[in-house]
Amino acid sequence: MDLSFEIGALFLLLSGVVAIITRKLRLPYSVGLVTAGIVTALLPFWPEVSLTKELLFSALLPPLIFEAAFSLEWKQLRRDMPVILVLATAGVLLSAGVTAAGMHYFASWQWQAALVFGVLIAATDPVSVIATFKEAKAHGRLLLLIESESLFNDGTAAVLFAIVLDAALGGALTAWQIAVKLVVMIAGSLLCGAAVAGLLLLLAGRTEDHLVEITFTTVAAYGSFLLAEHFHLSGVLASLVAGMMLGNIGHLGGLTDRGREAVQAFWEYAAFVANSFVFLLIGMREASQDFVSRWPSIAIAIAVVTLARAVAVYPCCALFARSGLKVTTRHQRVLFWGGLRGALALALALALPAEMPGREAIVTIAFAVVAFSVFVQGLTLTPLLRKFGEIQ
Repeated sequence: MDLSFEIGALFLLLSGVVAIITRKLRLPYSVGLVTAGIVTALLPFWPEVSLTKELLFSALLPPLIFEAAFSLEWKQLRRDMPVILVLATAGVLLSAGVTAAGMHYFASWQWQAALVFGVLIAATDPVSVIATFKEAKAHGRLLLLIESESLFNDGTAAVLFAIVLDAALGGALTAWQIAVKLVVMIAGSLLCGAAVAGLLLLLAGRTEDHLVEITFTTVAAYGSFLLAEHFHLSGVLASLVAGMMLGNIGHLGGLTDRGREAVQAFWEYAAFVANSFVFLLIGMREASQDFVSRWPSIAIAIAVVTLARAVAVYPCCALFARSGLKVTTRHQRVLFWGGLRGALALALALALPAEMPGREAIVTIAFAVVAFSVFVQGLTLTPLLRKFGEIQ
């Protein structure tokens, strides 16, 4: 069954109740939502809702990416940009490579399936990461690094996924063709995001109506994403650019002061709704997954994905050990364990075509890794932050 207005209203009610309960119990909101999704899916009277690529990728992901990017301040981001870019590029490549090799040699997967899985699970998920760290009231440089890395590496993973999937489905690409495709996808996605955001900033500058300004930002979030996807580029990267442009250029005159406050309030609520729907739907889908028959591969996947995250974080941070951009050992440990997986990995997994070899195994194990990320890492992250003195 598709998501209807009636079911949407039920989801909103359930989300509000879960938010109240998790706050009283001091549990991560995402954990409560996934648990609620699992429980409700087991109830005989609860309507079954399909978690599809279209719903997750085209409807729920754009506002989440846009809202997080809109909140990033360029002045703060600029100083740590070298660290963030290395983590979001070299870190993703290292993580994907280690994961793919582990699944090939230890789980006996074919290289095509192993590479696709390695890329789609490599990026940390901004939905999970930002929600968890904000709930824990983390602050300062650590919050900036974890938020911005999770956003930027999503763009990298989405671009790499398209290229790897092309190769896995029989496209014999040379190194030169891969390099050209990579440049075209990145440049094209950046251009889509910048073009949509630039046009809407010009239009926003011609009005003082905060409702119209909210409308323009909504068009920017979805318009940039859908435009890039239409040209087979990265909607994630385009929406990220649009969000950063509107968030950082908008205050220079594109948006009025009242409009900016209204836009921030609107997107905070929109992100809450999308976030709630994502985790509820993940929980409902988790309840129907056959994890038992694939437990050896799941155990291997969790182990290699965790190892791959360590390989992505520690060597990349070591490059800055003797500079003013040094990342402390304490922050590196939080970056490692706080690399949660979630909506993007599942969106990419569900987007795999039916003819993809090993598709069912990839989807099931992606859900298992996300479940581990939400329950094990999500529940232990706040105590870890408290132990390191990052929160009170």
